[in-house]
Amino acid sequence: MTDYKTLIDAETWAFIEKTNSYYPPDTIDYTIEEQRAIYDRMCREFFAGYPQAVTAETIAITSPTNSIPIRIYRNGAPNKAAMVLYIHGGGFILGGLDSHDDVCAELCARTGHEVVSVDYRLAPEHLHPAAFDDAMNAFEWAARTYDRPVLLCGDSAGGNLCAAVAHATRGHVKKPIGQVLIYPGLGGDRSRGSYVTHAEAPMLTVRDLEFYKHIRTGGVDRTGDITLYPLADADFANLPPTVLITAECDPLSSDGEAYRDRILTAGGRAYWFEEPGLVHGYLRARHMVGRARSSFTRIVEAVSVLGRSDWIW
Repeated sequence: MTDYKTLIDAETWAFIEKTNSYYPPDTIDYTIEEQRAIYDRMCREFFAGYPQAVTAETIAITSPTNSIPIRIYRNGAPNKAAMVLYIHGGGFILGGLDSHDDVCAELCARTGHEVVSVDYRLAPEHLHPAAFDDAMNAFEWAARTYDRPVLLCGDSAGGNLCAAVAHATRGHVKKPIGQVLIYPGLGGDRSRGSYVTHAEAPMLTVRDLEFYKHIRTGGVDRTGDITLYPLADADFANLPPTVLITAECDPLSSDGEAYRDRILTAGGRAYWFEEPGLVHGYLRARHMVGRARSSFTRIVEAVSVLGRSDWIW
């Protein structure tokens, strides 16, 4: 059994305990409405505010099937190198524009890029591929609207959606300039690696992952669907330069390694960094845990570098 007492430092344990005080580990046993209320309260408790000079505008864009709320973050005169399309995490059932509001504002302030956050439809009211369709439509809107390239960035479920969009848009005339995936779930082999070593990790367990998968699909077996599981794709050629940043104490960590390896094998550019001793959801710890603070700086650097069409890894 993995000894988390030695892997996880005191600061991170304090973050885990604070999170659990708002969002208990058994929250997935509650109703979806109760889970959302608990999650939203937790996000409010961790909200860090906006950096000075960052402004946000909430609008809606029209897709062929529905209206998609988005929030646009600006920091004075935007960096013209790229715009960042941010897709939030939350197991495909939680979160929205407010849950990752401060994260997007800080990304905007520290990179100089304009950031657009996407409020995609959630399960179980909207089963797969609703979230993927919204992410795709948001990308198409951004590609049409902006006179600069689009960089994909997302955490957890949002990282999954970013990767799915990247695979689906390889033939797009304005395909993504890059993607930064933060502890994403990409549909890896659950019989090996971190899925076994960290099956009972603090903050996210394999049981949680099974619950989210079932809710997102309505229990339908979608094995091989690359819009759901990007690692199921047989072709990893021509994907945008990709940086993956995962947490060591997270069942999803091996997905980052596997995705990197598939891109490199296909001749592309990919870099994977596993954050020692960190847990799933550590973005909320970036102001209280040294390791999370350092990781967020790495994320900012990745967004900045890929947004300039550079590669330093």
